[in-house]
Amino acid sequence: MKQQLIDEKYMRMALALAAKARGRTSPNPMVGAVVVKSGKVVSRGYHTKAGAPHAEALALARAGEKAKGATLYVTLEPCSHTNKRTPPCAPLVVKSGVKRVVVAMVDPNPQVSGDGIRTIRKAGIEVATGVREQEAKHLNEAYVKQVTKRMPFVTLKIAQTLDGRTATASGESKWITGEEARKEGRRLRDINDAILVGINTVLKDDPSLTTRVPGGRDPVRIILDSRLRIPMTAKVVRGRSTAPTIVVTLASAPEAKIRKLQEAGVEVLVCRSQEGRVDLRHLMKTLAGRGILSVLVEGGSEVHASALKAGIADKVALFIAPLFMAGRDALPSIGGVSPLRLRGAVALHGMIVRWVGRDIQVEGYLR
Repeated sequence: MKQQLIDEKYMRMALALAAKARGRTSPNPMVGAVVVKSGKVVSRGYHTKAGAPHAEALALARAGEKAKGATLYVTLEPCSHTNKRTPPCAPLVVKSGVKRVVVAMVDPNPQVSGDGIRTIRKAGIEVATGVREQEAKHLNEAYVKQVTKRMPFVTLKIAQTLDGRTATASGESKWITGEEARKEGRRLRDINDAILVGINTVLKDDPSLTTRVPGGRDPVRIILDSRLRIPMTAKVVRGRSTAPTIVVTLASAPEAKIRKLQEAGVEVLVCRSQEGRVDLRHLMKTLAGRGILSVLVEGGSEVHASALKAGIADKVALFIAPLFMAGRDALPSIGGVSPLRLRGAVALHGMIVRWVGRDIQVEGYLR
């Protein structure tokens, strides 16, 4: 029992280190590592970005000779394959001289999936697994989905009134939620690889889709536009950002408009059609192939409905303002057609509810 408490203590430390790189490591997972000897932390390390040294490699290099006889705590199984830009970590662990390795979770990547642990155990090093495993899986939920399903982790971000409305009958929506909620929404942009909206949102609001977070970075900006109605004057076309803009359209889109957008530095991605609209599952698989682990969907209401219908959404981040729109003609947060029976309603699981300024934030999983 005492050893379990000790292991959990240092694994919490490793998880906190890993989380420092949230939104920065794609297509790699977030990983933290701590080397402990005689009850003292010898060194720490975490993976900062793809192509940079892995967490355990950093921690062991910093420990040097002190790693001999120590315990290595790492949030994800050390890798064993060579199909990447950095050397495999399992052999480094073996060479370091540590006597014990504590792993939060086995790597679900089929290229690893237990092989790293087997390599370390074969060298006579004790390995303990499953310490704070659920926290580790939650931290890397986007990576887990990517390597197991070849699809990015998708979050629907919605700001609405208490009666589920996102705009008045005239289309006014700025601002339903308060500044604190909007700030949290920008933080969500910062930690996701891409942000996705429909063309109606661009035509109505002309958003820049940037984070405006100190020290943050803009996500890839994705616009669903099956008929290429996007104006050349739109902020996502002419605005300055380090992030690319991708306009997703269908094969029937006008070629002249495609060329104009490409000349303006916008990528035009022709996607498969599903009932006259962009096939969202096909799009998600395409994005996953580009190393995008997470997508934040900010609507509008028909895009939210399409995401739910296509079964691509994993999570909902709902910001609820203390307001009633009180009318059938106001725009609902989710469009589409309602189910005929209650059993067709979409259920949320693992919900977390908290105050964000004057508003309520509800987070929950769709499966």
